[in-house]
Amino acid sequence: MNWEVCILNDEVNRELESLDIAFKAKFLHITTLLERFGPNNVKEPYCKPLGKKLWEIRMKAQPGIARAIYVTAKGKKIVILHAFVKKTQKTPQKAIALALKRLEEVDL
Repeated sequence: MNWEVCILNDEVNRELESLDIAFKAKFLHITTLLERFGPNNVKEPYCKPLGKKLWEIRMKAQPGIARAIYVTAKGKKIVILHAFVKKTQKTPQKAIALALKRLEEVDL
C-alpha cells in the first residue's frame, strides 16, 4: 500500500494555493515521490526533518524558496500542516509553532 498525502484543512489548502505555480509544481513532484516511495526513503534535497515529529518539503524555484511542513500519521498518511514562502536562512520558529499547534488536530 502506498502512502497518501493529505491537506489538514482549508486554511492549509489556501496556503498551498497562494504559492507561485513553480512552487506548486515542485510540491506535486515531491509529494508524488513521498506517496510512491514513503517518507523514510525521500531525503534531502526534497525533504528534511525539523524535529518534534515534523518534516519539511523543500521547494526551490525561480521565485525563491518555499516550504511545506508535514507529519506522518496513522494509516500511511502524510498530513500537510503549513505551507509558506521562506524569507530567512532558517525555518522561522513562528512557522514551526503554527505547525505544532495544527499537529494537535492530527490522529498520529
